[in-house]
Amino acid sequence: MSHTTSAQFTVGKLDAGMAMLLTEDYQLIEFPSVLLPKGVVLGSVVNIDVGRDRGAEQRQRNEFRELQEQILVDFGTKQPKAPVIRVGHTTQTWTVLEWEPLDLAAAELRSLHLYRDGQRMMQSMPSSLEVANSVLAIKTSGLDVDHEYEFKIEMRTSAGTLFSNAVTIRTHSLENLSGVCVCFGECESQEEIENMKETVKRIGASWTDRVSMNVTHFIARYKAGPGCEAALRYNIPIVKPDWLLACEANGKLQPAIKYYLD
Repeated sequence: MSHTTSAQFTVGKLDAGMAMLLTEDYQLIEFPSVLLPKGVVLGSVVNIDVGRDRGAEQRQRNEFRELQEQILVDFGTKQPKAPVIRVGHTTQTWTVLEWEPLDLAAAELRSLHLYRDGQRMMQSMPSSLEVANSVLAIKTSGLDVDHEYEFKIEMRTSAGTLFSNAVTIRTHSLENLSGVCVCFGECESQEEIENMKETVKRIGASWTDRVSMNVTHFIARYKAGPGCEAALRYNIPIVKPDWLLACEANGKLQPAIKYYLD
């Protein structure tokens, strides 16, 4: 702290919040009464010392400079990155689009939109960054068989709008069963399930033990069990084993509606 200056005052008026101090040359100064010593009354003489604290000034400058630098790092140098998408599972009528975790830096996510062949789609998309970075994928359906499409994602943020890379997919023909992915539920026996797995291999399809958005059909003889409940939640067709046999016999994908499990 630098040199301190001292001045003497006489209390001329004393209120609850403010005191009027009179200098030796009869100048009036307003002063917060809370800073006066206890017991001061009208007519009391007080000495007030005033000094400059250069150390405190330097600390405040340093703290302010550090704050500015941190703001620059958080908001000036880090910018949201464009989404990066890729093609996931594809079938005759739908495809799964996956993306890397979204990096918004310090920005806020406003909305996500799916574009197909340059047209914005009425596709349900994650509404928050937390959800988007949790699911990391969407299924878009209603596509034509054996048809090529281009997809991209628009990401609107508080820092601007960014578009992802564009990806091209081609839906499968009816004869291409490689996109078929089945999950098995309650059947007559484990032997029946093993036989169906062999059929799946012969037609070039795949099977899984867990229901997910990549599953195209849930095969079972009885509507029971957690797998069946999950299939209903995902809106996956629940079909009889006869559907799989029909696909093999005809050499192409068969309509599921004829084989729905009642």
